[in-house]
Amino acid sequence: MVGMTRIDKNPGNGGPAVQVRGLVKHYGDTKALDGVDLDVQEGTVLGVLGPNGAGKTTLVRVLSTLLQPDSGTATVAGYNVLTQPRQLRRVIGLTGQYASVDEKLSGWENLYMIGRLLDLPRKDARRRADELLERFSLTDAAKKAAMNYSGGMRRRLDLAASMIGNPSVLYLDEPTTGLDPRTRNEVWDEVQRMVAEGATVLITTQYMEEAEQLANELTVIDKGRVIANGKVNELKAKVGGRTLQIQPSDPGQLPAMARALAEAGLDGVAGSQAVPDEGLLNVPILSDEQLTAVVGLLASRGFGITNIGTHLPSLDEVFLAITGQKPTAAQDGYDEKTDQVQEAAV
Repeated sequence: MVGMTRIDKNPGNGGPAVQVRGLVKHYGDTKALDGVDLDVQEGTVLGVLGPNGAGKTTLVRVLSTLLQPDSGTATVAGYNVLTQPRQLRRVIGLTGQYASVDEKLSGWENLYMIGRLLDLPRKDARRRADELLERFSLTDAAKKAAMNYSGGMRRRLDLAASMIGNPSVLYLDEPTTGLDPRTRNEVWDEVQRMVAEGATVLITTQYMEEAEQLANELTVIDKGRVIANGKVNELKAKVGGRTLQIQPSDPGQLPAMARALAEAGLDGVAGSQAVPDEGLLNVPILSDEQLTAVVGLLASRGFGITNIGTHLPSLDEVFLAITGQKPTAAQDGYDEKTDQVQEAAV
């Protein structure tokens, strides 16, 4: 279009589908975003984690053109969020923290209407509505007004609505909060299916199981800043806590193995702990070299070993170590105060 420059998104390259640089957003004296940088590679899932008030929801709203940043740049699928919002909206899907369907319309009518608004031909809009109602177990309620849906049903309908246009980039802001385990698994399956077909997903969540299940990489935000990023195992390794788990052939040798390590004076293994109930010796490990030294020492002392493995801290433990807070399912506090203002601006 005249006056607008489209940035090449390098389709099929596996390049960034979402690029954010120096994003800043204030709510009065509160810095919701304080210079955020991140990339989401095409065809992958980025999990965005952070405590309450970290700025996760604000980030999603900026990237979906519902909010304008105070400074910084962001492109999605090659479109600039500030100068090309109309084009960008046609290639994204968004599920917010609360269902936003038309309660007077039936479930099928909601999906068909959104399909037509996205310029799907009537036949395709009907087909997608039927398809998604079935995928989210809503076929039996297809003709019922959404006002008569349960909370979980509305949530599933909202998720279906965000996917009806087969978006190339999908934002999921706390998508499974309040859903039962079966429905949560249905959502995960659908997200994985879309990614397998080439979609890119940015998901904010405080369910650690969800992050491990879906995300290729994680970004941790706190007080509007990115404080950590990387693959799940990379983040676990960064906070330490790696443990070597040794299973001896004879569980009765556990105390002797622990004593042998303590007497040898190897660095960092003074905290070795025998766990008789599990038949394991847990040895804190700081490096691969240390791991090799421990195994070599035990073998030289004649201890028989049945199995050796390593254990990294859980993602919950990583979250706590990085942010100093336990994960919860609540939303960003200052975003609640600005919901009405933001919706009015849209």
